[in-house]
Amino acid sequence: MKRHEEGHGIFLARPDEVAGGIPLGVKDLFDTAGLTTTYGSAIFAEHVPSKTAEAVARLETAGYANVGKTNLHEFAYGTTSENPHFGNVPNPIAPGRIAGGSSGGSAAALAAGLADAALGSDTGGSIRIPAACCGVVGFKPTWGPVSLEGCFPLAPSLDHAGPMARSVGECAAMMRALVPELEPRRLDTLEEVAAGVLWTEHADPLVRARVEEAAELFPRRRSVELQLPEDTRAVFMREVADVHRELYAEHAELYGDNVASKIELCLQVTDAEYQSAVRARERYRETFAEALDGLDLLVAPTLPFVAPPSGQDERQLRGRLTELTWPLNVVGAPALALPCGTAEDGLPASVQLIGRPGADSLVLAAGVLLEGLLKP
Repeated sequence: MKRHEEGHGIFLARPDEVAGGIPLGVKDLFDTAGLTTTYGSAIFAEHVPSKTAEAVARLETAGYANVGKTNLHEFAYGTTSENPHFGNVPNPIAPGRIAGGSSGGSAAALAAGLADAALGSDTGGSIRIPAACCGVVGFKPTWGPVSLEGCFPLAPSLDHAGPMARSVGECAAMMRALVPELEPRRLDTLEEVAAGVLWTEHADPLVRARVEEAAELFPRRRSVELQLPEDTRAVFMREVADVHRELYAEHAELYGDNVASKIELCLQVTDAEYQSAVRARERYRETFAEALDGLDLLVAPTLPFVAPPSGQDERQLRGRLTELTWPLNVVGAPALALPCGTAEDGLPASVQLIGRPGADSLVLAAGVLLEGLLKP
């Protein structure tokens, strides 16, 4: 296997031969037959699956060519893609800043021009956070339609697989390959969409300004109040614990410190805490549906700030990095992250378009129009 030195921390392995097609980077959380798949973990450093993940296979059937397995945060459990086993993913547009995680290698490969499309996964923001940090586009679909067969789980009821690219149109094309039954939606203007604007008060000044300017491109818009979800994280933590319980007991010494410390906390979640969080998630889903009453989409910042400097304690960063992405995993709603202009330190801000569960085509169609209006 060609490890992270090739691609400067972006690629973990590349096929010996690549057939013609659209160059695709595949997050190394997805199995690829005959090609090393590590899940970002030293435990699986020499793991070579016999079967390719369903999402990868569908993309390959549609004409995408896997040009490499992209680096990630260990076991996809983190927001920076700083990996103690295979190297830290660099941010090609902002040296010294994080690429975001956990799908950091996929976003970095796009930003560096090493791939034209990429596959990521998202449990609390892991597609949208790196898309925002690296100035590319990432789409977290509705929970369920995109197959996770052959993808190592993080928290199964919250895990999503989805496309990443340099344009919304390419993400939409990937979704058609991933979910062939998805009905396309066409919009002629953004006047057809009633949009709610929310959470901009959580963002740094220039990020807020760019997101609000993007929101102003929706002629039919109004401000919306939607609280951030509380007391739901124990759902995620219990599911992580269940995934890793036996593996961690057997191989704890092979986990990196960052992920090991979080696994230890997950293993402490009680049944009562988990059940309380399940009820809180159901309440939040109802609150989310009420916020969308009379609206088609919501417009919000993806991150409250631009890509932070690397080398910080990820456990301290992750709360704010997931602050505005996590709610959409709680409800399983589609959310598109796309660049919306220059903000603090000359780095890109990112706007999030959010729909009801099942409204993937509407979100993508609106994203195509918004992207066209945002480009200079």
